[in-house]
Amino acid sequence: MKKLIVKGSVLMTLLASFSVFAQQGGGMWIPTELNEKEMKEMGLKISANDIFSTGDKSINNAVAHFGGGCTSEVISPNGLLLTNHHCGYGEIQAHSSLEHDYLTDGFWAKELKDELPNDGLTATFITDIKDVTSDILKGIKDNTSEEERNKIIKKNIESYNAKSKTDTFKSVFIKPFYKGNKYYQFTTETYKDVRLVGAPPSAIGKYGNDTDNWVWPRHTGDFSMFRIYADKNNKPADYSPENVPYKPKHFLPINISGISEDDFTFVYGFPGTTDEYLPASSIQQIKDVIDPARINVRTIALSHIDKKMREDNATRIAYASKQARISNSHKKWIGEVLGLNRSKAVEKRQAYEQEFLNRIAKNSKLKAQYANTISELNDLNKANEDYALAYTMYTESFYSNSETFRMALALNTVLNAVGQKDYAQVKAKALNTVAGMHKDYNADLDKTISSDLTDNYFKVVPKNLLPNTTAENIKTALNNSVINGTKKLNGQSVLGNIKELAENDAEFVKALQNDALIAQIRLVLDANQTKVSPTYLANQEKISKLMRSYMKGQMEVFTDKKIFPDANSTLRVTYGKVDGYQPRDAVYYEPITHIEGILEKYVPGDYEYDLPKHMIHLYENKDYGKYADKDGKLPVNFIATNHTTGGNSGSPALDAKGNLIGLNFDRVWEGTMSDLNYDPEICRNIMVDARYILWVVDKYANAQRLIDEMTIIDNNKK
Repeated sequence: MKKLIVKGSVLMTLLASFSVFAQQGGGMWIPTELNEKEMKEMGLKISANDIFSTGDKSINNAVAHFGGGCTSEVISPNGLLLTNHHCGYGEIQAHSSLEHDYLTDGFWAKELKDELPNDGLTATFITDIKDVTSDILKGIKDNTSEEERNKIIKKNIESYNAKSKTDTFKSVFIKPFYKGNKYYQFTTETYKDVRLVGAPPSAIGKYGNDTDNWVWPRHTGDFSMFRIYADKNNKPADYSPENVPYKPKHFLPINISGISEDDFTFVYGFPGTTDEYLPASSIQQIKDVIDPARINVRTIALSHIDKKMREDNATRIAYASKQARISNSHKKWIGEVLGLNRSKAVEKRQAYEQEFLNRIAKNSKLKAQYANTISELNDLNKANEDYALAYTMYTESFYSNSETFRMALALNTVLNAVGQKDYAQVKAKALNTVAGMHKDYNADLDKTISSDLTDNYFKVVPKNLLPNTTAENIKTALNNSVINGTKKLNGQSVLGNIKELAENDAEFVKALQNDALIAQIRLVLDANQTKVSPTYLANQEKISKLMRSYMKGQMEVFTDKKIFPDANSTLRVTYGKVDGYQPRDAVYYEPITHIEGILEKYVPGDYEYDLPKHMIHLYENKDYGKYADKDGKLPVNFIATNHTTGGNSGSPALDAKGNLIGLNFDRVWEGTMSDLNYDPEICRNIMVDARYILWVVDKYANAQRLIDEMTIIDNNKK
C-alpha cells in the first residue's frame, strides 16, 4: 500500500485523524443508504437495489441474523445456511458426547432426515427498512427533559409499531441511530426450525484455536452448515418433523474463480456494537483502565480452564463453548489496547476534536450549542472512572467468569421474591438458569476460579467501593454452600438435582436463607447497588445525553465527511478491497494464505495444531479438485479492508457481482480497535476462502449431496 509522507507531526496527526473519512471504503452502512457512486468507483458491478430492496431477488433475502448473535447466508434453493464454526459451536457441542464427539470428529448429515434440530435457534431476515425519525421524535423540543424525552420516544415507538400492518409471521422493531438523532424501523421474518447439517472437525473449524485467534496469517476453516425448515406453505413454523426445507426468495451463488489483491469486496451482516465517535478521554479510559481490568480477570479464569481442558476430555467437551466465549473477548481486548496505542488513537481523536472546535468557532450558533460539549464529556469521564472500574470488575468477576457466583445471584432473586405474588415465576426462572448451568459445570474447577477472582476483585476495586466483607469470607463460603455441592440439602447435592430438591419449598428457601455463599454474595450485590451503580449509571446517563448532542454536532459540522452510524446489531453493508498490510516496521503481510501454511503449523497431538489424517493424505496427494488457484495451490483465508466487528461473524464476503467468495470470521489483532478507531492502514477483516470451504465439504467430508445443491460459478473452467 502506497503512503503519502508529509513532514510535520501535527499535520500528520491531523491528517491521520480523518483517514477514516478521506479514504474510500470504511464504515458500516444502512443498506438503504449506500454510497453507490463510491462503491462502483471501487469496482461494484451491481446496483444498490440489487443489494437491498423489498423485492424478492435482492441480496438481503439471503442474509439472516443467526441465533441473534451472528450472521448467516442462504447458499442453495433448499434453505442451506452457511455460517461460522464458532457461531454454530454451541449447537455442535450440544449434540456432542464422548460417544459422538462431533467437536473432534465433525458432523455431516448423510440425508435430510439426519439433520439435527436445535431448540431455540433462529434465522431472521430483514425485509424492509424505513427512516421513521420524524415520527419518533415528534413532540420533543430542545428544552425537553431527558426523562420526558424517553417517555415520548417510547410512546411514539409503540404507536408507530402498532399501526404498522404486516403479515402474522412478520415482526417490526425500531432502533436508534447516531446516538438517538435518527430512528429506523425494521421488518423481519424469523424462522424457528434451523437444523445442523454439517461441521468440520475442530482441527479444521478451530485450527490454531486461541493462539491464532485474532491473528494473521490465519489458516482456519471456520464454517458450519445448517438448514432452515418451514411449514408446507414455506412460512416460519416451530420445529416439527413435518416441516420441509425452506425455499428462499434468493440464495447466493458461489464464485470459485479466485480473488486477487485489490479486488473489490463487500460484507453483508449484523455487526454488534461499535463506538466510533467517542471523545479522546473515553478512549483513554478504555485503553488504560477498563480493558486492562477485563483482561486481568479473564487471564485468571482461562489459566484454570485451559489447564483442566488439556488434562481431561470430559472437561474439554463441557467447557469448549464457555472457554471460547471467555477467550475470544480476552484476546480481543488485548489486541484493542495494542492497536489503540500503535495507531495513536487518543492523539488522533484529540486532533479531530480540535478541528471540531475550530470549525464551530466560526459559527456563533454552533459555538453556542457545542463549545463546552467535549470539555463536559472529559470532566464526566474523569469523575466516573473509579465507578466504571468497579462496575466492570463486578460484572466480570461475579457474573461473566464465575458460574458459582452467577448461580448465587440467580438464587438470591428467589429469596427477594419470597412473599411476593410473582414468587413462583421468579423461582422457576432461577431454577431453570441454575439447572442449565449445572449441565456443563465442574464445581471444583469453578471454585478455584471463583476464589482467585475474589482475591483479584478486592485488590483492584477502590476501597471505598468494596462490599462490607472480605475476600477470605467469600472464599470460606465457597467451601460451605449448597450451590456448588460443598454443603448438602437434606443429605443430597443440588448438582443436577436442584429442581427436584426445590419442590419442598419451605426447606429449599430455608437452605438458601442459611447459605453462607448467598449471604456473602448479597453483600457484594448490595455494594454494587448502593455504592457503585447509582453514581455510575447517573454519570452514564449524562454522558449519553452529551454524546447525543456531540454526535448531532459532528453531523452538522463535518458535512464534507462520511459519518456512518455505529453498529447496533442491525443489517449493514461494509465494503473495501483485498489488501495486505504492514503492522510494524519491516513486516508486511500478504492478503491470502494457502494450505501449505496449515501443514507448516501442524503439530501432531497438539490440541490447537493437530490435523486429521485424511486431510494430510489429501494434501500429500495435492487432491484439490477444482478448488485450486491458477498456481495449483489451495487458498485458505484472505483479508480485506472491510470494516467489521462482532456479529459480522458468519457474514458473506461478496464479489463485485454479489456472488459469495468467502465467509467473514475474524479481524487482525492490530485492528481489533476498529470498534473505537477504524484505521484503514491496519484494520483488516479475515475471511475463509469459499474454495477452501467447498474443498472441505467435497474432498474431505465427501458430502456431495451438499455440493450438488449449490450454484457454483467457475470462470476458469474451459
